[in-house]
Amino acid sequence: MSIIFRALGASALVLLTAAPVTAATPGPGSPVGGPKLSGVELVTDLPADVPPPPPIAAGAYLLADLDTGAVLVAKAPHLQSKPASTLKTLTALTLVPTLPPTKVVRATPEDAAIDGTKVGLDPGAGYTVEQLFQGLLMSSGNDAAQALARAGGGMPRVAQSMTQVAHDLGALDTQARNTSGLDAPGQLTSSYDLALIGRAALRDPQIANYVSTRSVTFPGKRVRGPNPGKRPTFEIGNHNRLLFNYEGAIGVKNGYTQAARHTYIGAARRANQGYILTFLGGQSADWHQSAAMFDWAFAYGKKAHQIGKLVEPGDLAQETPAPTPSRREPAADTAVAAIRNNAAAATMRDPRWTVAGVGGLITAAALYIAVRRSKKPVRGRRG
Repeated sequence: MSIIFRALGASALVLLTAAPVTAATPGPGSPVGGPKLSGVELVTDLPADVPPPPPIAAGAYLLADLDTGAVLVAKAPHLQSKPASTLKTLTALTLVPTLPPTKVVRATPEDAAIDGTKVGLDPGAGYTVEQLFQGLLMSSGNDAAQALARAGGGMPRVAQSMTQVAHDLGALDTQARNTSGLDAPGQLTSSYDLALIGRAALRDPQIANYVSTRSVTFPGKRVRGPNPGKRPTFEIGNHNRLLFNYEGAIGVKNGYTQAARHTYIGAARRANQGYILTFLGGQSADWHQSAAMFDWAFAYGKKAHQIGKLVEPGDLAQETPAPTPSRREPAADTAVAAIRNNAAAATMRDPRWTVAGVGGLITAAALYIAVRRSKKPVRGRRG
């Protein structure tokens, strides 16, 4: 169905072509992340001394605390729409854990002929997986996306793994059909899901490095003729303009197609605060509106009340039936294991974990000692 949203602060109408929201829910009538995230209107819960957040000219958007997962601002967070190149973040989450960075992949004419933005792969030339991920996430190269799909076992297989990885994250609104984010029937996501995907990407050190790098040297086309000489190089720059213009920006990915309009995953960190912003159906790629939202977050984010939560990997395991093991792709299982390890590592790095976690361990240890000293059998739940 088609739903028309009036962009805040703009006279233009944003048209999002979206399928009905089909995300599985943790409880009756409650979407993933909490019941307040079920609607299509702007939702906040602010004390009297906190001004409203600045508008984002988009059909759907979400702002959340990068560390706690607390959702602070949301508009139509579970509305499904086309992801454009923000989907490349999910491509990286799926393939980075399975493809060695030094593996060499040879470009094909099909890679070079793909539609849309390209990093400039030369058919027949070899590129390391690391270089292809740089071309994918920094230059938004659809040719790099195609080459990575081939290295990962082919487009259908990798797209299936991407969907599995998304769903294991709790991103149940997401369906992947390709690695590039080019418009495809049934390829959908939501601003809530993009926040889950972006947060997981930033927890992976390798992906976090790619999306925060401003520029890098990339191999050029081979020199033809009897004396080919050394292969030339050229510089590629990150398409995320916030990295160049906003203090504390750390990624993640922007996208655009005519049908999807502007799509975005952005994140910024200053001192002990970090926030993630996503939007779909945007009217502009202007980085100033994202900067204004991050300014608001750093000023008022700690005062704003939580309206929902970004779930952690595995949180929905009890509510969502596990896929049949025989139908799962090994790449998805490897990626999910890496995501959960990264999530655990991020929690351990959080200074708040130190007090709560150590206190919990001490309490558990004391209880264990007390039980061991008791001569009576202990009855309770079986582990």
